[in-house]
Amino acid sequence: MTACFPAEIFKHASVLSNDPIMHSNSARFKKRSSIPLVRRLYKKNTPTPQLNTIKEKPMPNDPVEKYGWNKDMPISLFEKLKADLKSALLSKDAEAKNTIRLIMSEYPKLTVPLTLESGKKTTRLKKPEEITNDDILGIIQGLVKSEKIVLEFKKEETSDYLQILESYRPKMATREEIKSWVKENIDFSDFKKPMQAMGPIMKHFGKLTDGNLVREVLNELSGG
Repeated sequence: MTACFPAEIFKHASVLSNDPIMHSNSARFKKRSSIPLVRRLYKKNTPTPQLNTIKEKPMPNDPVEKYGWNKDMPISLFEKLKADLKSALLSKDAEAKNTIRLIMSEYPKLTVPLTLESGKKTTRLKKPEEITNDDILGIIQGLVKSEKIVLEFKKEETSDYLQILESYRPKMATREEIKSWVKENIDFSDFKKPMQAMGPIMKHFGKLTDGNLVREVLNELSGG
């Protein structure tokens, strides 16, 4: 492969090659060819290229700021978890990586009911495109509930694991919000027992509330 060098460098090389000094009896000049000389001149006259360095934006320390999802995002919870897992792997965030993988490990529990030609009922696993946001929120809610039990036993308020789980859930209804809705929409005289009112309450709030909290509110309002 022929090396390409600027014309002015060959000009300098030509001048030097005609210089009497270059034709001296010194062995080191006799053994050197013009090409190595040109290369040395090219190297000397060519500025060293400066590599552009990309400064990475520092990741926030709060796990909730790094990861999470809400219904206003133009992406499903399924896809957001995949993207966040990739980010966690790249940043070597073990806590986030393990939390997201734990959520994904629950996917095989999501099934679709089937009825065979024989009339026998069975199920099959949901395909990725069939997994809904509510499916995953149900998984996360179960994990949150378990973690809160552990934290209560350990007498701790929260953990990084719980914060990451919570970052994927919508804002939960507060006690006051539940009480306000119950007062406006529930007539306890319509039920034999106050706890029977849990049905319409849970239907209204869905996955945005916790059953235990609803029970506490019903006991408080009914005087139970």
